[in-house]
Amino acid sequence: MNAPFPHGKPPLRLLIAAPRGFCAGVDRAIEIVERAIDRYGAPVYVRHEIVHNRFVVDGLKAKGAIFVEELDEVPDGVPVIFSAHGVPKAVPAAASARGLEWLDATCPLVSKVHRQAERQIEAGRHILFIGHDGHPEVIGTFGQVPDGTMTLIETVEDVAALELPEGTPLAFLSQTTLSVDDTAAIIAAIQAKFPQVTAPKAEDICYATSNRQAAVKAIAPQCQLMLVIGAPNSSNSLRLAEVAERLGTRAFLIQRASEIEPEWLEGVDTLGLTAGASAPETLVREVVARLGEWRELSEEQVVTAEERMVFKLPRQLA
Repeated sequence: MNAPFPHGKPPLRLLIAAPRGFCAGVDRAIEIVERAIDRYGAPVYVRHEIVHNRFVVDGLKAKGAIFVEELDEVPDGVPVIFSAHGVPKAVPAAASARGLEWLDATCPLVSKVHRQAERQIEAGRHILFIGHDGHPEVIGTFGQVPDGTMTLIETVEDVAALELPEGTPLAFLSQTTLSVDDTAAIIAAIQAKFPQVTAPKAEDICYATSNRQAAVKAIAPQCQLMLVIGAPNSSNSLRLAEVAERLGTRAFLIQRASEIEPEWLEGVDTLGLTAGASAPETLVREVVARLGEWRELSEEQVVTAEERMVFKLPRQLA
């Protein structure tokens, strides 16, 4: 009797999402650190993880970057870089007051939200900001405007519970890395409760977040399992796993291939694979190689969008 799998390994159809992995804002942030090290020499200090990915951060540490949580950990006379998530206005102001040379690696799409927040406050509106409490991007955006001029909204229930003085002029903005579907539901609740609320001119959720979620939606219904490469503190990566689970597909968020358990593949003949916006392609290939140790793979790229976005570097490094 012939063995069911003559090569010894059962087949696995592997659907790889495209787009996936690095976005233009992450590419730019990493290049800023690398160029700063080339220009100024090591060490170069970075306030907060430049992007939420341990592999990327460790690679930059090896080149001469030192990561700190607060500005007072940066010694005098060395350059400091602010992360892609953005920082409160007080941080570059404090760096300038100390005479530090600083470089801003804030994603331009996050900076766009910062400018919108300033404009809405100048127009006399109170801002309802949709985001996750404690996320660096939320902290940075709140730090652009005076205390008390913005209210954080995390859920539809938060909208229902919100009480504001009658006739308060309102606007809403959002974090760039949220669930597209959840945010749409929260916006609908805001607009239903406050019909006069001012909306942003364009979607705040960034193109990369939207595209990666759309790619998962295209793949997940065909899979029994979805693997998302990303850090547990990466908002956009967490959302990708959530999107798959909501479509009825088991999903695991992993940082490296070594985290994959062989038993996850039991009963799986089609597996989806994607990577959050801070995860490099090297880690995707690492996961594919790991899966190939257990299964005979047939790889398919599922392309749902083309991304050609490129952002300029700060003028000091251009």
